[in-house]
Amino acid sequence: MSITPLYAGLLAILFLVLSIRVIQMRTNVSLGDGGDPNLLRRIRGHANFAEYVPLILLMMAMLEYGGMRGWLLHVIGATLLVARVLHGIALSFTTKWKFGRFYGTLLTFIVLLLSALLCIWQGLKTLV
Repeated sequence: MSITPLYAGLLAILFLVLSIRVIQMRTNVSLGDGGDPNLLRRIRGHANFAEYVPLILLMMAMLEYGGMRGWLLHVIGATLLVARVLHGIALSFTTKWKFGRFYGTLLTFIVLLLSALLCIWQGLKTLV
């Protein structure tokens, strides 16, 4: 396996950036958002990343381990990276960048569905 670690590493750097953005605003708020809408946006950008990325990376690793073609894994990984950068910028760095939020979400869902279907196909293939 050599493709999934590339995207896991790149996405981990993005996760670190999103984490730092939350920490930077936690001067007087140790839990929650303290009613600050900007802190809430950063928290949600960070949390949303944590909700989707690990499962997709896990599916990528399973697909890679199962022999999925490298080009397809790169398409999945690169699309996920672009999706999460768009979404992360939209939530953590801006207040109203609808393009980034919409297309970041859309691309994430496409990658999630594609990865899920490929995992199902790969699993069924072993039954035959």
